Amino acid sequence: MLLTQLPEDVLYHILLHLDRRSLCRLSQACKSLNRFVNRDAVWRRIAKGCLNSGITWNGTDIYPNVPLKERVKTAQNWYHGFCKKWTLLKWKTKLLPWLQLDGNVLYLSQAAKIGAYSLSRDSRRLQRIPLENFSGHKGDVCRFVLTDSHLISGGSDGRILVHSRRRNMSLGLMGHSQEVNCLDSKNGLIISGSRDRTARMWTLTSSSPLGTIPMFDRVWSVAISPTQRLVCVCSLGSEFRRGAGVLDIVFESPFQLFTCGYDTFVRQWDLRLSPQKCVMEWEEPHDSALYCIQTDGNHMIASGSSYYGVVRIWDKRQTKCLQFFQLSSDSLSSPIYCLRFSSSHLYAALATALHSLDFRQQPAHIR
Repeated sequence: MLLTQLPEDVLYHILLHLDRRSLCRLSQACKSLNRFVNRDAVWRRIAKGCLNSGITWNGTDIYPNVPLKERVKTAQNWYHGFCKKWTLLKWKTKLLPWLQLDGNVLYLSQAAKIGAYSLSRDSRRLQRIPLENFSGHKGDVCRFVLTDSHLISGGSDGRILVHSRRRNMSLGLMGHSQEVNCLDSKNGLIISGSRDRTARMWTLTSSSPLGTIPMFDRVWSVAISPTQRLVCVCSLGSEFRRGAGVLDIVFESPFQLFTCGYDTFVRQWDLRLSPQKCVMEWEEPHDSALYCIQTDGNHMIASGSSYYGVVRIWDKRQTKCLQFFQLSSDSLSSPIYCLRFSSSHLYAALATALHSLDFRQQPAHIR
C-alpha cells in the first residue's frame, strides 16, 4: 500500500513522529502529500515548541490567518536572529513614544497625538499622514491601550481620555493631580497609575474614579489580569529600593505575569505562590534598565533596554539572552520605549525613530 493510500487519520499519526525538516522533504514528494503536509494540524505540535509561532501555552492560535508551516519557518529566523532592519519613521524632537499593534494597523503616540498607521506587507517606511489621529491631551501622551471599541490614553496633564474607535467621540476622566504614567483596560474597567502615588479605577463611562488605591511611591506600571483581578506592581517583590519601579508588566495567564524595570531583570511571577518571590528571572547582561517587554504567550520574551536601542530576544527555556539587536547608532543612544511584535515583524519605538525588524527572510545576521 502506498503512503498516500492510507486513511488520513493514520497518515496524520505517522506524520506526528516527523521533525520539521522531514516534513518539508516529504511535502516535495508529490502534490497529494504536499496538500496534506501543509495542513495546520500537521504542524501544530512542532509550532507549539517554536518561538513566536502563534500557538500559546494553552493551545490558542493567535494568528489563524497565517499558515502554520509559514510561521514555523519564520520562527527559525526569530531563534537564529535572521532579519532585515528598517527605519519606518523619523522625527526631530526627542519624544517618549508608545505603541500598540492591532492587526495591520500600528498605533504610535508622538507628543500629544496618537496616530494610526497602516502597515503594508512590503513597505519599508510608514506614510507620514496616518489613517486617523487621536488627540485632546494638553501635554504628552504617556501611555495608551486599545480595546475592541476604544482607545484609552493617559497624559502628562493628569487626564485620561477615552476615545471611541467607531465614532468621533471622546470622554475625559479627571482624578489624578500629576502625570498618568500607566494604565490598562479590560471589559469596561480601567486602572490607571500616576506620579501622584495613587492608582485609580474607572469605567468607560464614569466621570469620577470608582476607587483610589494610595501607594508609597509613584506608580510606574499597572495591569488587569484576564479574569479582571487587579494587580499593582508595587506589591510585587520585597527587596526593591524606593523609586526602582517596575516599568512594564504583561499577564500571560490569570495567574502568571512578567515584569521588567530599573533593576535590569525580567521576572516571571506565579500568583498562586508567594507574591514576594518570583519563580524565574533573566538578567540583562549589560546592566541596563529594561523599559518594556512582550511575550508570545508561550516560549519567547522580547525586551527593550535603556541604552543604544537594544532589543533582546529570550527563550524562557534558557537562562541567557538568545539574540540581541542594536537599533540606535553608537553616537545617539536611546532607550527602547516600547516594542510590539507580530508573527513576522518586531516594531520598536525610540526617542527619534520607529524601527522594524522583518524576520520573514534570511539576510545577513545583524547586530
